[in-house]
Amino acid sequence: MQRLITASCVVFIFVLALSAVFDASIRVLHLFQAAIYVAVVILTRKRSAWGYGAGCLVAAFWNWTNLVHTNFIANGLRELFRALQTGQVTRPDQLIAVLAASAHVVLIVACLVGYIRIRPKSSRDPARFLGGGVLAIGYFAGIIVLVGPQYIPLLRRVFGI
Repeated sequence: MQRLITASCVVFIFVLALSAVFDASIRVLHLFQAAIYVAVVILTRKRSAWGYGAGCLVAAFWNWTNLVHTNFIANGLRELFRALQTGQVTRPDQLIAVLAASAHVVLIVACLVGYIRIRPKSSRDPARFLGGGVLAIGYFAGIIVLVGPQYIPLLRRVFGI
């Protein structure tokens, strides 16, 4: 599972870097966001419930946000189907959403399986799993407020505030 976790985190970090090429205004945000995935790799290599929770829940949160509150993934899928039909990519910035969401699906499954495989030894491990996810999502929301203010309206919709 560790290889899948690492690979999916590397793919998502690549997507963050690639999308920053298309939109310079998100470079700092994506740099800080990449730190979440580096932490997930480090913590899951140590077989930490915190890391499995962070990876699983931040990936689920990102995918859910982009499925429910934006057209990011839907536009990416439309671009993928158009590219398959015509052989041309007209909006590569939207196409990478499919890669990002796919990497997150792999990360969610790999973190869940990895967590189950560590056979939580402490009654605190489920709380650590949840705590890792809550901390990762909180960090993500915090960096949006600090360095990605253009996404604050989206954040408000997501949290209903």
